[in-house]
Amino acid sequence: MDSKSKDLLEKLKNEHSLDIKDYEYLLTNRDENLMDLAASYAREFQQKYYGNKVFIRGLIEFTNFCKNDCLYCGIRRSNQKCERYRLSKDTIIACAKEGYDLGFRTIVLQGGEDYTYTDEMLCDIISEIKSAHEDMVVTLSIGERSKESYKKYYDAGARRYLLRHETANPKLYARLHPKEMSWQNRMDCLKNLKAIGYQTGAGFMVQSPGQTDYDLAMDLKFIEEFKPDMCGIGSFISHKDTPFAKEKSGTLEVTLFCLSLIRLIYPQVLLPATTALGTIHPKGREMGILAGANVVMPNLSPTNVRKMYSLYDNKICTGDEAAECINCLKQRIASVGYEVVTAPGDRVGHCFSSERH
Repeated sequence: MDSKSKDLLEKLKNEHSLDIKDYEYLLTNRDENLMDLAASYAREFQQKYYGNKVFIRGLIEFTNFCKNDCLYCGIRRSNQKCERYRLSKDTIIACAKEGYDLGFRTIVLQGGEDYTYTDEMLCDIISEIKSAHEDMVVTLSIGERSKESYKKYYDAGARRYLLRHETANPKLYARLHPKEMSWQNRMDCLKNLKAIGYQTGAGFMVQSPGQTDYDLAMDLKFIEEFKPDMCGIGSFISHKDTPFAKEKSGTLEVTLFCLSLIRLIYPQVLLPATTALGTIHPKGREMGILAGANVVMPNLSPTNVRKMYSLYDNKICTGDEAAECINCLKQRIASVGYEVVTAPGDRVGHCFSSERH
């Protein structure tokens, strides 16, 4: 670790802001000592705002149909080898009930951009879940929709929305997505979600094909300026049935370093240790927690469809029952000195009145 890297990290810890070139310098000059120091600083903020609590969200992957054709994604519309499914309203609501009975107070309804689920259908599902479980927070992760649609879901009872921006560089975005998809539209969606009042999550891929350290630095600067309530990042992992099948997957180390830097940039952020981390390394999620993450999202989807929601190869936890999965996670997280809590877990300082939950 050179003295400039140490000074920049100290500055980030104190001021929560760096120039893009400084973020790039940290990424380019990353070594084990710098990573360890960044993680120790990240844990200080983690403890200050959240103690040793790790918040748990129940993930329901309700459709793997998608109108988009993103070059990196296993459920892209051109993948003829993908076995498709859609969960019925009754199945989704049953999954939410199972999660509630297991102690979850936040669920994430995630799917491809599947317009078979109309606004009316989605609002019906959201309102029925809220009617049955008043204290359950409903999070959506269903991609780009209109501002009017987002408002309808909010009025039906959804309060959080996750939409990864994938990259803050429009040119890289164009390399990763088909021509009909627009980086500007993705940014507009994120702004619309915030304007409506959602707790809004963004996030990016780490070491996607063609990504440079400067591109990653742009992502860190975007997080600094946009200040999402939640930031989901994950290493690029190739999928055998996509145009990027032969591209090299990202490394655990760079993703862990980015987690620590994000915690320093925005100490109160809700930061997941993703399934992708656990796919790259058997203890990847535990290492993510020690690097600054404080959210995990076990799967509540029916076990018979989990393998079909294949965004990348070798995804973990595709066969576990929900109860097994949560108990395993609790033990894993306890092994590194943290405690899983099922409370909704707002970002510190983000005030919602109880009736808006």
